[in-house]
Amino acid sequence: MTVDTTEIVTTVAYMIGVKKPIISQYLDPEKLETLSQDQAASTIRYLCKLRTTMMQKFRKTDDEMRFNLKNINSIEWFDKENIKQLEKWGMQIVIPNTRSEQYMIEFTKLITENIDKCRDLFYDWVNWDYIRELFVIPKYAKKNVMRNEFTKYMAHINNYPFQMYIYWTPYEAGNILYSDRKFLKFLYGMHNDYIEDSSKYKDAHEETKANIYSFIEDAKRIAIVVDCENSDAYKLYGVLKNLNQDELAKIEKIVLYDDYHTGTGWDFLDKFTRIPIEHIEVDRVTDQKSLVDIKMTAGVTKDYYRNEITSFILASSDSDYWGLISSLPDADFLVMYEYSKCGQAIKDALETRGIYYCAMDDFCSGNTEEFKKAALFGSLESHLPDIMKLNSRELLDMVYTDTRINASEKEMEIFYNRYIKTLRLKINNDGNFYVEIDR
Repeated sequence: MTVDTTEIVTTVAYMIGVKKPIISQYLDPEKLETLSQDQAASTIRYLCKLRTTMMQKFRKTDDEMRFNLKNINSIEWFDKENIKQLEKWGMQIVIPNTRSEQYMIEFTKLITENIDKCRDLFYDWVNWDYIRELFVIPKYAKKNVMRNEFTKYMAHINNYPFQMYIYWTPYEAGNILYSDRKFLKFLYGMHNDYIEDSSKYKDAHEETKANIYSFIEDAKRIAIVVDCENSDAYKLYGVLKNLNQDELAKIEKIVLYDDYHTGTGWDFLDKFTRIPIEHIEVDRVTDQKSLVDIKMTAGVTKDYYRNEITSFILASSDSDYWGLISSLPDADFLVMYEYSKCGQAIKDALETRGIYYCAMDDFCSGNTEEFKKAALFGSLESHLPDIMKLNSRELLDMVYTDTRINASEKEMEIFYNRYIKTLRLKINNDGNFYVEIDR
């Protein structure tokens, strides 16, 4: 079972100016707290709130300016604290002798100038151009453009998310900020596009997480044991990333049983988890035969009898490990598998034994980008000494092959455009040349 995530819509809701109590109640309150401390996000939020307020109170504001000689910093429906903060950040918000329409143009100009500072608030797999278009009004300084936007907004105000202005052709779409799934379907649909991988915006159900927490809580001593040959490093990180870190604190270690044929991603896991990592590289006697399963069986048995670890979270989809599980009847096991690698027979055997199992695929993969980028950059750096001998497209393929990251062509193209096409030749203080990655 899975549920839709709300991280992306929380960011969008904050930026367009949705009231904080609404965000806290329906979306992601932890993400809201992070965004509140971010100057780039708050700048756009305050400017969007001013623009929306100006549209909603256009004529009343204009009358106050014309007949009572007031400005926005003395008109009650404008947020004075937001205005003061924006001016502290170096923006001229209060402009003398200015009318409502000109203010809408000025707010839009400032939004256009500052929106790209929010690019890093979104993952690379989210099309930034699509997000950006919700904030930027094309040709906003031309005659009647802003007035036409005002007219459209007021005629369809209830079709805008929480009545906050965005640049789009409004229609009855319900609450487009209900979840990341709904928002991304709407956003990409406006461009006749779609997201190929639904795991980007879905996460494991709370019931699944509760069962894992219960297993950890009931354990006397517990470790995670990983068959790196039959597990995906990025899916395992998705599990760790999307579970409560306080609940995971009881886990003593993660033991990785690895083979040189596996991807390089496992080498970076220790940088992204607080759980201690033991990385055991298993040599081969012959190139055709892996010894990971034997080494892992011996290691788990040793941990159980010598180190008194009584509970194991086993990350593997290989049915061979039923032999390990059945040979330690007094140990407690929880199994994490991948849909594409695990057959029904092993699931039936686990159920018969009363062992809980869950799919790593159910956990959100959209917020694991920092781990994937670390692996990709690590591979990219390893190839830089030979870069002059390589074709850029060959380099891209090599990086993804090294890391074993399953990515769509769109995602690979984004990485290519952002990080390979922007490679720069630099000179250090000693006069030596080096290639710089624009991170």
